[in-house]
Amino acid sequence: MADDDPEVTLVRLNKEEEGVGISAGAHLAGKKSAMLMQNHGLLTSINGIVSLAQLYRIPLLMLISYRGEMGERDPWQTEGGLVTERVLDALGIMYRKMADPALVARDIRQAQTLAESSLRPVALLLTRELMWED
Repeated sequence: MADDDPEVTLVRLNKEEEGVGISAGAHLAGKKSAMLMQNHGLLTSINGIVSLAQLYRIPLLMLISYRGEMGERDPWQTEGGLVTERVLDALGIMYRKMADPALVARDIRQAQTLAESSLRPVALLLTRELMWED
């Protein structure tokens, strides 16, 4: 859908931490951005989040697929799920779990507004109920 939207520039990355730098650059150029990643991508991006986005007060909207929670079938996803919320809490990053498709647009707008007004990273956790059919 992002590829088909003329108002969206989709940038595919090899590593999620690269997205922190690209999002920071977009902010400095006056553009809004959002990063889409799995929670393991969040864990690999912590250095960029702390040493760039938080240090230099860059609004960073992160949409994180919340793998490893109840119902997870893939054992390699479970460890990241155990620590995702604790890591966000430890970093002082406000977050919300999203489970209702009807509230997605509202939640994204509210998270983007908070990121911009606080000049800080904000995370939305995309739960199993929102992302996968059982």
